[in-house]
This record gives sequence, C-alpha cells and structure tokens, in this order.
Amino acid sequence: MARIWAMDTHRLRRPVVEDAAAIHGLISVYDRSVIGFVDSTLDDISDELTEPDFDRDNDGWIAEDPGGRIDGWAWACRTGTGSNVRVEVVVRPGVEGLSGRLWTLVLGRAAEIAAELGHGSVVADIGIYRADDHRRAEAGAHGFEPGTAFHRMRIDFGGPVEEPQPQPGVTLHTCAAGPEGEEVRRQAYRVHQEGFAEHFGFASVDYETWFARREAASTHDWSQLVVARVDGEPAAMVQSTNIFAAEEGCGYVATLAVLPRFRGQGLGRHLLYHAFAGDVARGRVGTILHVDSNNTTPALGLYTSAGMRPVLVIDVWRREYPAVQPA
Repeated sequence: MARIWAMDTHRLRRPVVEDAAAIHGLISVYDRSVIGFVDSTLDDISDELTEPDFDRDNDGWIAEDPGGRIDGWAWACRTGTGSNVRVEVVVRPGVEGLSGRLWTLVLGRAAEIAAELGHGSVVADIGIYRADDHRRAEAGAHGFEPGTAFHRMRIDFGGPVEEPQPQPGVTLHTCAAGPEGEEVRRQAYRVHQEGFAEHFGFASVDYETWFARREAASTHDWSQLVVARVDGEPAAMVQSTNIFAAEEGCGYVATLAVLPRFRGQGLGRHLLYHAFAGDVARGRVGTILHVDSNNTTPALGLYTSAGMRPVLVIDVWRREYPAVQPA
C-alpha cells in the first residue's frame, strides 16, 4: 500500500503505475500554461514510472487535494552509479504552498541517492523550458544555476529523402534479431559510452543497465539502431525511436555518437542523413532531435547545416551539494 503523509492542504503519497494518466493530465495543464502545447504523451509518463533507475517506493511523490485531484508531482532519479541525479517538481498553476515542500523532498532524496551510491556530494539536474520564468526563479531560489541548454531541432520533409552515398570503407549495420543483432547492440553501447564520455551530464553505465533502459521504453525500436564500421571497426552509432511519432508524426534521433578518433570524417552527417531517409521510409513527416549547445563537438552546426531548425529550448539547471546518509 502507498505510504501517505498529511499536509495542511494536500496529502502526499507514493506513485503507482496506475497514476500515469492523472500525472500526465497535471503535466499537460502545466505545459500549456508555459509553452502553449502539451510536450509529453501518456506513454512518456508510463515509461517514467517504470524506468529501471526509478524506485517508486522511495524516489517519487504525488500531492493530492482533499478531492483526490493530483496537484503536484515530484521525483528524483539516479543515472547509473554516478553522483548525478535528475529531479523534477511540477505543481498545478495557481496552487500555493505546495512547491516548497516538494522541492525539499526531492533535494533531500537526491542527496540520499548519492550517499547510497557512495558519493560525498550530489549533482542535481533539472530541465526547465527557457520560457518558464516561474520555474527558473524557483530553481535559482533553491541554489541551482544554469548548466547548459538543449535545443530541440526539427526538419520537415517535403518529399523523398535518398540514402546518403556510401563512403569508402564505411558499412552500416542495423540491429536485427539473433546473434548479429546482439553484436550490433554491444558495439553501439561501447561507441555511445566512449563517444559521450565528455558530454554534459553523462553517466557511464554497464551494458545490462543500458539495455534495460531501452527495453523498458515503450517507444524504443531496436530495428532503428545502426552502427557504422570503418574498415570493420565500430566507429559511430545512431539510435532513433518513436517517441514523437504519435503526436508529431516525426522520427526522433535519440543518440548520435562518433568515437573521438573517427571524428571529422563525415560519419555523423552520414548517419544523420541515413536517419532522415529511414524516417521518410517509415512515413514520418520530419525528424526531431535534441542537441546540447555546449557540446564538446560542433553538433549544433552539423544539424543546422543539414536543414534542421531550433523549435524549443530546454535549459538544464544544476546544483552540487553534500550528500547525506538516509536516516
């Protein structure tokens, strides 16, 4: 049974999987108040609640008013075994006296998670829409500072998109069923871990965790994972998913990574155009991705030169503070 705590105006309890629709309703109201549209799906919230790194019995809180309406949703989620913890606090617009309590809970839990993992400090990150002045002020009041900005990029297709011309020595390998697919997955994992090692907020994980996270996502599709080999050696990877398919009719490039020693050879552009062509073949009207504007590689320039345009900015605010052992 979910644990319940009483407040003056709301009761707090732990989330259960069946709360997904009500949480999505709350987030939809909040999104519309800030950016004018709903930026998540019910599947997105269901996936959050079943994320392997998220412990529903310890890492999340729902705040209900006396009539049972969900007015607040907050969580802290580890990212592997590192000291980085993602946090979130959403309160229904116009509801007073709830936000501060939820911030206190998630920041405390984030510190506990880091301590449980053996770290002396925690690095807490929260994503905030650039247009969300209220949440930016709240984050600042709780000791957060802007860390980086992720630009949502989009390209719309006006017709067929051809596969890129083959490059000398470069072969593309799609994740299929059987032993060959397992080999591609493990190669993609290694490229991702090394290729993203210096990126903002990246936390290294073992293969089993990497695999489980993708398996748990309802929008994941292994057939959209591709590894590029150069003279037989894994050098780059691209992973597309269906996360924007239902609402936007678009494909989504979730990950595009190139090993440092293979950069500057056009592999990233080659895989990007391959993803475009794949999305067109799947009937998508466009492709979406997110890029860190402070990326260690000039990725933003790659995407704009390929015809993509920014449509939304999400800032990541960060705070580092001492971890504490749970009582």
